[in-house]
Amino acid sequence: MLTNLAERTQTLSGWRRVATCLLLGAISALALPPFHVVPLLVPAFVGLLWLLEGADMVPRRRRLGLWVGFWFGFGHFIVGVHWIAEPLLVDPARTAWLIPFALPGLAAVLALFPALVCGALMLLPARAAPVARVFALASLWMVAEFARGIVFTGFPWNLMGYVWAGAPSMMQVTALVGVLGLGGLTVLAAGMPAILSANGLPLVRRWGLTVAVTIVLPLALWAGGQVRLAGAVETLVPDVRLRLVQANIAQRDKWDQNLRVAHLERHLALSRTPAELAPTHVIWPETAVPFLLANDVLARIRSAAAAPPGGALITGSVRRAFHNDTQQLRNALLVIDAAADVQRVYDKSHLVPFGEYVPLRGVLPIDKIVPGQGDFVAGAGRRLLEIPGLPTVSPLICYEAIFSGRVTPHGERPGWLLNLTNDAWFGTFAGPQQHFAIASTRAVEEGLPMVRAANTGISAVVDPYGRVIARLGIGEQGVLDSGLPAALSSTPFARWGELIPLILAALFLALALALVRNRKSP
Repeated sequence: MLTNLAERTQTLSGWRRVATCLLLGAISALALPPFHVVPLLVPAFVGLLWLLEGADMVPRRRRLGLWVGFWFGFGHFIVGVHWIAEPLLVDPARTAWLIPFALPGLAAVLALFPALVCGALMLLPARAAPVARVFALASLWMVAEFARGIVFTGFPWNLMGYVWAGAPSMMQVTALVGVLGLGGLTVLAAGMPAILSANGLPLVRRWGLTVAVTIVLPLALWAGGQVRLAGAVETLVPDVRLRLVQANIAQRDKWDQNLRVAHLERHLALSRTPAELAPTHVIWPETAVPFLLANDVLARIRSAAAAPPGGALITGSVRRAFHNDTQQLRNALLVIDAAADVQRVYDKSHLVPFGEYVPLRGVLPIDKIVPGQGDFVAGAGRRLLEIPGLPTVSPLICYEAIFSGRVTPHGERPGWLLNLTNDAWFGTFAGPQQHFAIASTRAVEEGLPMVRAANTGISAVVDPYGRVIARLGIGEQGVLDSGLPAALSSTPFARWGELIPLILAALFLALALALVRNRKSP
C-alpha cells in the first residue's frame, strides 16, 4: 500500500503537484506552537521526499525541485506566520490594505529557503539511495534555518525544533545542539519513513532503520531529557524578589494621548499591589507607558514611585537621543531608582524591519507600522547591564530573543536573561504563544533563567532548564511575583553556539554522500 501511495505521489503533475505541496507544507506548520500536532510532520516530510523522488523522472529535475520546495514552504509559512496580519489591523484605516501583500509576500520570501533546500537536494544523483536523501534533507534544512537567521537581517521564527517547545524533556538537547540541531534531528526522524516504499532495500532493513530513527531516536532524546531534569536542583538567587507587571493595555489604546496618564496610573497601581514579600525590583514591559521617560522628568518622577526602596524600576520606554546634533528615537530599556534617576540604559540593537524602520525608505511607498514620525535608530549592540541588587543581566527587547546563539555579548556570560516585549501587536492566539515558546528556548540553550515581561502576555519566569515556574497568560491583567532562579554553568551550546549544529549538519551531509558513493560502487 505504501508503495502504491508513493508511486501516486511521485507521478503527480501540474496543479495537483502544487496543491499537494501546499497541503503538506500547511500540515507541517500545525506541528508548531500553539497546535503542537507533531505527528503531522511524518506525512508532511515523507510526502515532500516522495514528490522530490518523482522529480527525478522528468527533465529539468532541479528546477522542479526548487518549485516543490517553494510551494511546500509557502504552505508552511502562510499557516505558521498568519498572525503577521494582526499588527496591520491595529490601525486598519492606515495599514489594513497591506494584508493581501504582507502575508503572502512574507510567506513567499521565507519559502525561498525550503526551495533552495529541495533544489540542492536535486544535486544528488537521480535514483540516489532514499536513506541518503533523508540525511541530506535534514542537513540542508539545518543550514537553511541558520541562513534564515541571518539573511534580510534575520527572521528565525518557527524553526523546526520549536515543535517540541512546551515539552521540557525534549528541549534539553538544545543545551548541546541548539534549536537548529533539534530541528535537524526532527526532520531526520519525520522523513525516514519515506524509505519504506523503496524496493531497493530489504524490507527488514527498511523497517529497522525507520523504527530506529523515527521512534527510538525521539524516545532517546526524551529519556536523556528526563535524566537531566531528574538531576536538576532548583536554587534561587538570594535576596531577590521580582515583580512583573502586566497591565494588559490594547495596542489601539496604548498611544491614545487622552489615556496616557491612565496607562501610567494603572502600571503604578499594579506595582504597589500588597504582597507577603515586598519586591526588590519591579519590571514593566517594552514601551510600557506612552511617555519618553528618559526625557520627561515629571513622568519619570511619577514612574519612580514604583521603584522599591533600595531597588529599581526596570522598564521599556521610547527615548530621544542626539547624535551629531541629530535627534534619534530609540526603543530602550531604562533602570530607574526611587530618586527618579536613570541608572542604566540599553537601546534595542536589532530592530524589526517595517515595524520600527523601513528598509529602502524613499523607494518603498509605505511607512513603518509603529506610530510616530521617523524611524527608530538601533543601539550599539548586545551588552550586559549591572543593576544594583541583581546578577548581571543580558537585556533583550521584543524579538531580540528569537536569535539563537546571539542573546549575550560574545565571550561574556550574564546571570540571567530579561526579555521586555509588547506582544499586543501579535494578537491573542498564535503570535504571542509562538514568541513565548521561542524566547523560552534561549533559557535551555544558554543555561540561564529567562524573565519575560509582556504588556498583554505571556509574562513569565523560566528556569535554566526551560521550565515555567510562574506565568501570566494572554489577556490577563495583574502582577507576577517570583524569585530569580540561579544560572547553571555554561552549556556546550553557550560556549560554542551555532557551530555545533553546523557540525551536525556537515556530518549528516557527509553520511548522505557516503551512501551515494556506496550505491554507485557496485
